[in-house]
Amino acid sequence: MEGQQSPEGTPERVERVRLRSAAAALTSLMAFTATSLVAGPAVADPIGGPCALPRTAAHHSLGLDTWNAAYTRPAADLDAVMIFLSFPDAVPMNSPQELAADHFPATSDFFRHASYGKFALDAHPLARWLPMPKASVAYGIQRDWKPEERAAYLRDAVAVADDEVDFSQYDIVYLVADPDAPGVDSDATKVVNFDRPLRADGTDIRRVVTVFERHPPDRNVLAHETGHVFDLPDLYHRPVDGHSDWDTHVGDWDVMGSQFGLAPDLFGWHKWKLGWLGRSEVRCVNAEPGGDVVTLEPVAAAPVRGGSIGTRLAVVRTGPESALAIEARGATGNDAYTCTEGVLLYRVRAETASGGGPIEVVDTHPETGACWGESVYPQLADAPLRVGETFTAPGPPGGRARVEVAERTRTGSWTVKITTV
Repeated sequence: MEGQQSPEGTPERVERVRLRSAAAALTSLMAFTATSLVAGPAVADPIGGPCALPRTAAHHSLGLDTWNAAYTRPAADLDAVMIFLSFPDAVPMNSPQELAADHFPATSDFFRHASYGKFALDAHPLARWLPMPKASVAYGIQRDWKPEERAAYLRDAVAVADDEVDFSQYDIVYLVADPDAPGVDSDATKVVNFDRPLRADGTDIRRVVTVFERHPPDRNVLAHETGHVFDLPDLYHRPVDGHSDWDTHVGDWDVMGSQFGLAPDLFGWHKWKLGWLGRSEVRCVNAEPGGDVVTLEPVAAAPVRGGSIGTRLAVVRTGPESALAIEARGATGNDAYTCTEGVLLYRVRAETASGGGPIEVVDTHPETGACWGESVYPQLADAPLRVGETFTAPGPPGGRARVEVAERTRTGSWTVKITTV
């Protein structure tokens, strides 16, 4: 989850060497509203191809022909600092070490598996609580946080952490609040983006992750929030009434949809965007006579012998800014607890903003569901196609794409025939 979207601000031109007081922190944070970046400088992406949708101005666009340089890309190992904040109206019931263990190494393990070992997230938790100057109830912490109260919280957090943390040493900042303080709302955990980067210790801080989770926390919550740091969108549907089902777009099938999902590994499309899949692992399907036969390794499976990742994603371009993605999902890696296996189809729209349904899983079994009592949305739990099944979906403009699962090999890969008509 993230703060509200707003136009991108202009870069700060004055370099602040270090924020040495609460007053200095206030001056800085008043210049940086806690809102979301929409777009940033284009950086050429060498892993694109004819099926790589163009990046649009949509917030967290899933176009991947270029990279938005306003966001951290997990192409190299990254370091994260965890700052633990206490309040005068509560005595923490847990130590920073206990709360750090709620999230690490689990979050690092998630990304290590998701990236096929190409990326490591190293956490550096502080060893003690840092006292905030105001009671927790004074900050008005809640899911839809008032900007001025959120800015006050961030101002004070940066001020109290300034003498303890050299921000120039870290790529990601986690601000972890005492979960038992009376004013802390666990539903307020989110990424806060600054419309202009905060300058501290000679480095730009473009966003922070504010953590208000209970102990123990929701499963995979920090993997979800860290995904936003990497420019990944919310895939859940937020209903207007706040009470209807949130998981109608993707169900269990990606941590950016639900942190409670049974198959939370990132979609192959997300891995392509982040650079963990390259052209050799993505098959762009064209209108070939007789169809295109593709062998898909499960997207969550570790690299095969010899370090080869194998083909993980097949893509049919369906329009200038849309595509049909096809991948295999199996009970391995981050998906070890999935209750169904098979070939998953989903639609990708580069022009659709975070939270609006940029990815929608195709329900190939619309009359049935699965995993009742376990799945976050049973209607999509049986969405994958199984061996011998065929499904026809909208394909290229004016055409259709027929997907047939021919077999599952002894090594666990899936042979799929894709025909555009």
